[in-house]
Amino acid sequence: MRRITASIVTATLLLGVGTAKAATAPTAHQTHPSTTIEHDRHLREATQAPIKFRHGSITWLPQLAAQAGWPPKTWRKLGQIILRESGGCPNRRGGDKVDKNCNITGHDGSNHRSDTGLLQINGVNYDTTRNQWALVCREKIACTQEPLFDPVTNLRAGLALFKAAGWDPWTPSTWGQ
Repeated sequence: MRRITASIVTATLLLGVGTAKAATAPTAHQTHPSTTIEHDRHLREATQAPIKFRHGSITWLPQLAAQAGWPPKTWRKLGQIILRESGGCPNRRGGDKVDKNCNITGHDGSNHRSDTGLLQINGVNYDTTRNQWALVCREKIACTQEPLFDPVTNLRAGLALFKAAGWDPWTPSTWGQ
């Protein structure tokens, strides 16, 4: 019963389907092992459906932030930072212009091309040729730019930075100090 209820609540929270209701006593059908296995399979498929990233949208945030290990109490601020840094486009590099579907449409001419993905993780944090103590590389998350275009990897890198320095890596007033 607990496993079924937890799965239903998780699906409701992750997918935003319906409203959470009080658990009721299970029927014989609900407790049958093959039904539980089937339900779990459907839940996995539903939560693993491909995400369609759109500029200005972070509807996927609870699912990916949880997968990357971010505590729910941080999600609101995390979402604000993602929208400011990348517009919610995981394929974005510093200075990239994007359309509503996160397709790269050009570049603004700036020189911050090492900024990468959702949280615009800077090269100084992953590239040991720029910083021998590059935290993201030291934590074995990514030592080059390419892995950081994966949204969960990017969020994991951001979490490592957050654990080390709070929100400071994304606070302009702390840059250059």
